Amino acid sequence: MTAEIFNATLFLEAFITLLVIMDPPGTVPVFLSLVGRKPPPARARAARQAVLVSLLVITLFAVAGQAILAYLGIGIPALQGAGGLLLLLVALDLLTGKGSSEPEATEDVNVALVPLGTPLLAGPGAIAATIVFVRQADGQTGAYLALGAAIVAVHLVLWLCMRYSGVLIRVVRESGITLLAKVAGLLLAAIAVELVADSVRGFIEGA
Repeated sequence: MTAEIFNATLFLEAFITLLVIMDPPGTVPVFLSLVGRKPPPARARAARQAVLVSLLVITLFAVAGQAILAYLGIGIPALQGAGGLLLLLVALDLLTGKGSSEPEATEDVNVALVPLGTPLLAGPGAIAATIVFVRQADGQTGAYLALGAAIVAVHLVLWLCMRYSGVLIRVVRESGITLLAKVAGLLLAAIAVELVADSVRGFIEGA
């Protein structure tokens, strides 16, 4: 039996799974709430940086995720708990409006790295799914190529959604962005609580 050059089945499975977990349309309200008031070039730069950070993190865990977690003695539940707490802090800033008072230069850096790049895009769910798919590839070159292509394809969709979110800005205006910030904060808080709950559940089941 010859090895597959490209595992199309794994590609579709990984692409759909990561697409659902990373939720490109769902990132748009959060993205706009954080950078919607910035000029188009700044929004485009933030979108590009966030996607590159996410791609780097996911690729790192695809290549060495199991070794990193094993070396540090970190389990997926701990990763979920840390991501949940970090998202909860961001959600509270959005809900209280404190995030808008930060200096613009600092905010640019923070938006690209945290929370957009990680843990919102490259979050515990996406990292765990990637590690599972790497195990599923089981050393097959065609499977690794398929997984790599799926990761890149999902990040391309993420970039397109954030890069062209300016169309939504022209529709919702300034007041709409403020409303989106509150809604995004509420959704992020819910996601954060769910991550913490999953973390606690994972620790209990693993005990």
